[in-house]
Amino acid sequence: MFLMDLLKRCHTCNHEHASIDSQYAYCPDCGELIENEWFITRCACCGIKQKAVIKNGVIMPEANYCRNCGGDEYIIEKLEKINFIDINYAVLVKTVVQEEPPMDDVTQCWEEKSLNIPKLLQLFK
Repeated sequence: MFLMDLLKRCHTCNHEHASIDSQYAYCPDCGELIENEWFITRCACCGIKQKAVIKNGVIMPEANYCRNCGGDEYIIEKLEKINFIDINYAVLVKTVVQEEPPMDDVTQCWEEKSLNIPKLLQLFK
């Protein structure tokens, strides 16, 4: 039992089962809110799309040199929405959204100053 608890604590979720068809989705494995970001790489010289990969946490082109002009410089471009043409060139980065802590434990109130001072109501008998 202790070994299973230890393995659960050491496991980090890769969010593999989180939906990729929307910009934000909850991971069904860990319950965290995930933001899906799509990136492509382009040659800095000629602007042709290159297939993007992630190596050691860095987005870079799969080939070392451009197949069109032979350049080795590249530009990383973030896509707002993925389309079926760019899906073969794009790479998906899933990041955990850090939510703001809820402000339910703080209560604030204020009083506005006014010139009219409320008077006591008269009691009629």
